[in-house]
Amino acid sequence: MIQPWFTRAKLGIFVHWGLYSVDGVPESWCLWHDSVSQEDYYGQAQRFTAAKYDPQHWAEVFERAGAKYAVLTTKHHDGFALWPTKHRVENSVQQTPASAASCAKSGKSDLVGPYCQAMRDQGLKVGLYYSILDWSHPDYASIRRDGDMLDEHGGPAKPGHKLAECAPGQQDYARWDTFCKFNEAQLREITEGYKPDLLWFDGDWERTAEQWRARDLREKLHQWSPEVVINSRLQGYGDYQTPEQGVPITRPDGPWEWCVTVNDSWGYQKGDTNHKSTRQIVRMFCDCISKGGNMLLDVGPFEDGTLQPEQEQRLLELGDWIRPRSEAIYDTTDGLPNGLYHGGSTLSEDRQTLYLFEYNRPWDQIKLQGIHNKPRKISILGGPCAGRELTWKAVGGAVWLNIPGNLWIDVPEEACDPLATCIKIEFDKPLDLYAGSGQAISQN
Repeated sequence: MIQPWFTRAKLGIFVHWGLYSVDGVPESWCLWHDSVSQEDYYGQAQRFTAAKYDPQHWAEVFERAGAKYAVLTTKHHDGFALWPTKHRVENSVQQTPASAASCAKSGKSDLVGPYCQAMRDQGLKVGLYYSILDWSHPDYASIRRDGDMLDEHGGPAKPGHKLAECAPGQQDYARWDTFCKFNEAQLREITEGYKPDLLWFDGDWERTAEQWRARDLREKLHQWSPEVVINSRLQGYGDYQTPEQGVPITRPDGPWEWCVTVNDSWGYQKGDTNHKSTRQIVRMFCDCISKGGNMLLDVGPFEDGTLQPEQEQRLLELGDWIRPRSEAIYDTTDGLPNGLYHGGSTLSEDRQTLYLFEYNRPWDQIKLQGIHNKPRKISILGGPCAGRELTWKAVGGAVWLNIPGNLWIDVPEEACDPLATCIKIEFDKPLDLYAGSGQAISQN
């Protein structure tokens, strides 16, 4: 069951940090595509220092960005663990220079523990990412997929890769059992050891729910941490959906979270300077929460633990926009259905206050339709014109047939915000929307 804090959070920060941050190569996937050899990829461990890792600074930046939770990649598909695991120690932070750096600060070879503490100190919920596939584990590629599995587009899944599957006729179920027990052991370590508020799984597409033993795993996770929130990537045994990169056009069913990168890459990749503008990020955020979702905005720190300056700047500027408009962000629900307003919107939980996000600079007025209620007050929320009342008028419609006209709101140029203008509309009663298809006016 989803926890109430999650649907009210609206913004989380995703952090992809690991071996791949050293040379700035695609996280884990360069192994799949053979663009980097396994020797060179895992050789990055000797240069993974975390020398300037300051999770307190991360937490301060995330909190200033307006985030209510963060999710750190404790282990990606490459199998490298950022915590001092007792299982497969040879593929963990204990085997890197990072252990010395973190030991000086925390007294143990651990990058996850200080992160959890720092987030909690800033009032953020703690999320931990864990890939249930592990391309480095000797027992992982020991069985094949069950049945006719489909890819993310609904078509037949591609043939198995050497990192993911054994050759036909060479399945070894005893080794797969060993791997499943290893997965369970590591998950118990981080769940009981760090008490995360959220577990963010990935990699479930390579096996069925039965092969992953997903039902049993979910039950055990809730035994170890009864209130933990679990994302959808556990073959149907999660609490919420996780579309990524492209914001959904149609609202997903139930709770959901949209994960998206600040530039084009999840982890730090050298040469990727295609950072989205703050205006683009604000607009994407508004689009997301207008459909009732959270945005999980991803950053990729350098190997030393410092945030990319452009990404830190985007987070801080996003927070500067959110802060004076917080009442339109948190503790709100989905906004207006498509067609009633050509922009984003949210609605207060009592449905008596509507917030519009106007992305462009109107020539004079903006149009709202399908609203039965008469506004009590319309004003600007946030920015130098905060609190300024706006004039408006209702035009057309047939009130005697319960058909509302259009509401035209005057928005002077000086009241517009360069990132997005937030307009607050207050009603005396809960919002009443028109859902009809129109009709001929037979009496006037």
